[in-house]
Amino acid sequence: MRTVISNGSVLDTPTMEVIGQRDVVIEDDVIVDVVENYHGKADQSIDAGGQFVVPGLIDGHVHFRLATMDFRRLAAMSEVEYGVRMAELAKATVERGFTTVRDLGGDVSGLIQAIQCGVADGPRIIRAGRMLTQTGGHGDVEGGPREAPSCACSMRSTTFGIVADGPEAVRKAARHNLREGSDFLKVHVSGGVATPSDPLESIQYTHEELQIAVVEAAHRHTYVSAHAYSPESISLAIGAGVHTIEHGNMLDNDAATTMATHGAVLVPTLVTYEAMEDVGEKLGLPETNRRKNTKVYQAGLASLEVARSNGVTMAFGTDLIGETQVRQNRELAIRHQVEPAVDVLRSMWQTTAELCQLQGKIGVLTPGAYGDVVVSHVNPLEDLGAFSKPETAFSHVIQAGRVVVER
Repeated sequence: MRTVISNGSVLDTPTMEVIGQRDVVIEDDVIVDVVENYHGKADQSIDAGGQFVVPGLIDGHVHFRLATMDFRRLAAMSEVEYGVRMAELAKATVERGFTTVRDLGGDVSGLIQAIQCGVADGPRIIRAGRMLTQTGGHGDVEGGPREAPSCACSMRSTTFGIVADGPEAVRKAARHNLREGSDFLKVHVSGGVATPSDPLESIQYTHEELQIAVVEAAHRHTYVSAHAYSPESISLAIGAGVHTIEHGNMLDNDAATTMATHGAVLVPTLVTYEAMEDVGEKLGLPETNRRKNTKVYQAGLASLEVARSNGVTMAFGTDLIGETQVRQNRELAIRHQVEPAVDVLRSMWQTTAELCQLQGKIGVLTPGAYGDVVVSHVNPLEDLGAFSKPETAFSHVIQAGRVVVER
């Protein structure tokens, strides 16, 4: 199957320049040529005249397992309902132009298989698998009282995470995830919004526990990401060798300097806090969670300025939950309040592609890359706000050479 996207102005993401009118040729699922005036055979032709041709978008922090913001409902879902809801979220994600995502926690193996087999539509998913957390940590999602464990090595797991305390338990949990196909590991080192019993400023895990996860990831030639808000938790994670900090809303200059010195990457996710502030109560988010959300929401934009002023490399993510995932593209506009459009786009197409370990395959329109393409009425370098509205900005979304959206 040969698809040719002709007459569009192509954005060259390595230079972040529009290089002029080109024809993009996709053979099956891979780009084979980007040329002027292609005259060869085409099984499918898309005229992009007067429009801009860019790579598929990349979201560096999603959670398909968090299929609703109503956490009571979430806890009661059957696996069949999870499957249906996750498939709906995945389909809507790719239709918004996100052809690759990085899933930061929860069992999505069935969803990945369904997408790969063509049973469901959805993006290419790079996954952390089940999140690693300490007892009472942000990933310890089971409610109510529990029996005291009979030994220190006792571990618990859900479809969201593994509760593992102590270096050897963390080692076992890390090895289990990697055996199950995790592309990288995710740990929690501070409190979070979505769980009611762990204060935001709480420090979770120790240097020794985190270092074990880092070693196990390195043995598989991958890395560890960490959910972290406070400067203390960020510095703890970076000191143990963690590569990415997810969120980082309370980042200060000292923690930012530590990140920059170690070459660590920040993955801001500001739109999720805006969404929870706007509709959390309506969607069933408990008051305790909403109070915590307000605190990190108000700190969000300032953390970007701290990161930029200290030379921290940033990726692109959203972290939206369930019903709020419709706001996914809005993260582009929020980031643009602090950063130039070229920097926001570079964080998505270059840095996030590297975190997915797919550099050269996604985020670029070059021979050998996946045939993931968005055709847009808008030049994102000139109007990122309008570009963040896919229903009006995008005429076509093509994933692996297959047309997903044609407006």
